[in-house]
Amino acid sequence: MNSTVENGVASTTRPVRILMVCLGNICRSPTAEGVLRSMLQAQGLHEHILVDSAGTSGWHEGEPPDLRTIHAASNRGYDLSSQRSRPLVQGDFEEHDYILAMDQQNLRDLASVCPPGHHNKLGLLLQHGSTGRSQVPDPYEGSAAGFDEVLDLCENACAALLQHLVVQHGLNRGDAR
Repeated sequence: MNSTVENGVASTTRPVRILMVCLGNICRSPTAEGVLRSMLQAQGLHEHILVDSAGTSGWHEGEPPDLRTIHAASNRGYDLSSQRSRPLVQGDFEEHDYILAMDQQNLRDLASVCPPGHHNKLGLLLQHGSTGRSQVPDPYEGSAAGFDEVLDLCENACAALLQHLVVQHGLNRGDAR
């Protein structure tokens, strides 16, 4: 939790909540969740920023990430094995402060079901970072190299996103604000 002090009285505010979204929630969004979660842990911000992931479809509900996703992430030190796919639900729009899609189609799908007053929370993950790309490609039908590319893009974007969140929300690494 984030703490603030106003007029000498300490108060607790809720953590910033991020939701990563792709189609099936078994490749890209779990990778982005795992990368950002690891960065938050390493910088002592895991209590101030929470990250989750979901899919715009429920095709793989309850399943772990694709084995190729788990393997590629593990090779870089990320453990995604406890994650389980879940579909986006209406409550996600209320609960999360940032809802970041992996590509334009998922962003359109999010926008089509987003309740009024929450569209400002929607964006693309790769609007953060310096890759020169706007979309994280879906590696599902491709080779192992595609899963490494997803990791490269997510690492770059999540590092930039984290810097943005620290500044935007006045967070100090390792301690409460």
